[in-house]
Order: sequence, then structure tokens, then C-alpha cells
Amino acid sequence: MAATTLSQPLLTTLPPASGRAGFRGTLASELTKIRSVRSTYWTLLVLLVVSVGIGAAITAGTAANWSHMAPSDQATFDPTQASVAGLFYLGQLVIVVFGAMTLTAEYSTGMIRTSLTAMPRRPVVYISKAAVFTVVALVVTFAAAFISFFLGQALLASTHDTATLSQPNVLRAVVGSALYVTLCGLFAFAVGAILRHTAGTITTVIGLLFVIPILAHVLPQSWYQDVERWLPDAAGRALSVTVGPPPPHLFSAWTQFGVFLIYTAVLLVIGAVLFRKRDA
Repeated sequence: MAATTLSQPLLTTLPPASGRAGFRGTLASELTKIRSVRSTYWTLLVLLVVSVGIGAAITAGTAANWSHMAPSDQATFDPTQASVAGLFYLGQLVIVVFGAMTLTAEYSTGMIRTSLTAMPRRPVVYISKAAVFTVVALVVTFAAAFISFFLGQALLASTHDTATLSQPNVLRAVVGSALYVTLCGLFAFAVGAILRHTAGTITTVIGLLFVIPILAHVLPQSWYQDVERWLPDAAGRALSVTVGPPPPHLFSAWTQFGVFLIYTAVLLVIGAVLFRKRDA
């Protein structure tokens, strides 16, 4: 009697998992996320258009009315500050929205659970999100700052009161404006990690960066002079001035930027701790 041999099917198995999920892969994943969201492109486009457009409008208007300006106003006019004013005043509003949504949008849609399932190492996810946001924001803000500056100086050519990057403090003002606006966005990112709510984050950051500095003016003058240097927005004002004496009662430009940097770093650490410990 012939024996029947049954062939056993070969079972294919995946190779055993080895190592730990990497930072590079998480960075690539976060970059894909930020590129795949349509609002990212619209927000960054608005940032660029608003920054360049407002700066161009200010410098063009100044050039058109230059002959009607008082000599004292002409002497104190800061062509660099005027050209990057759009980035400084309105660009930071746009970047705050972008920074807040980078993290809070995933909480509002529930996608944060998927992200943390795919990459359970929460500190890696947090650092990757912050790093990708910072790089993207720096690219756009530097582009906006330099385009605004060169366009603004071209529009001011008829006044013969223009600035070049080789003049004292001009390069600092252009670069500093981009760094300050980027830091505003990172500040919003950190607050978003703490609050986990988009509207609440935007409201809080606008209050800290815009409303509190305005309300501080109602303080007695001696008190305001002591408080002013500790306000977050003072960094932008100190960095952007190139004509005349520096703003009174403030630290030096980069020291003032360092104050804001410390605030942001503290909030980023608090956000990282909460991101690691709280449920998604």
C-alpha cells in the first residue's frame, strides 16, 4: 500500500522586530503630515503675502509722501523697520495659528491616537513635530523677511533714505524679525501642547503676545519701565530698531530675544512632560 505524503504548507513569518522606532522615520512622517494638509500651504502663503504686501504698502506710501513729511520725521524714519513691519506685526499672528494647529489639530480630529499607536515613543513624536514646524517656519519667515526688505528698499529709492545689509544693525533686524516670528509660532506650539485645544491656544497666545503688552501701558510709568523688558513682545521691538537709540528700559537686542527664548523653552518642556504623561 503506497503511503500518501501530505505536503505541509510553508508558513511565512515576518522577521522578528529589532531595535527601536527611529527619530529619522518620525521626522519623515511628521513632514509628510504637515505637507499633506492643505491648510499648511494656505497659512504659509498668507504669511508670505501679508508680510511682503504690508511692508510694500508702508514703504510705497512713505515714498509717495516723503516730500510732505516733516524733517524730524524724515530724520527718525527707519527704512529697515518699515520694510519688515508686515512680518513683525501681522506675520506673527499668522504663525501663531500655524504653530497652534501643528499639534492641536490632531487632538481635535482624534488622529493623535493613531500617531501614538504608530510611534509609541512620545518624546520622539513631540520633538519631531516641534523640529519640523521650526524648520518650515524658518524657511518661510526668512524668505518673507529678505523679500520684504529688498522690495521695501527698492520702493524707497526715490527718498534716498534706504538701508543696506552692511549698515549697522540692519542684518540683525532682518534676521531677528524672522527668528522672532518663528519663535512666536514655537511659543504657540508649546501652549498647544499644554492646552490641547486650537481655539484656546490661539486665544491664550494672542493674549500673552498682544493684549498683555497693551494693558501694561495702563500701569504707572515707573512700573511699566520695570515690566516692559520682561514682556515677550519686547524681543521683536528691540531687534527691529536700526535708527536712533535702542528702545529705553529694554535689554540689548539679543538679550531681549533670550528672555523670550527662555519663556518658550520653559513652555516646551512643560508641554513635553504633559504630552508624555497624559492620555491621548
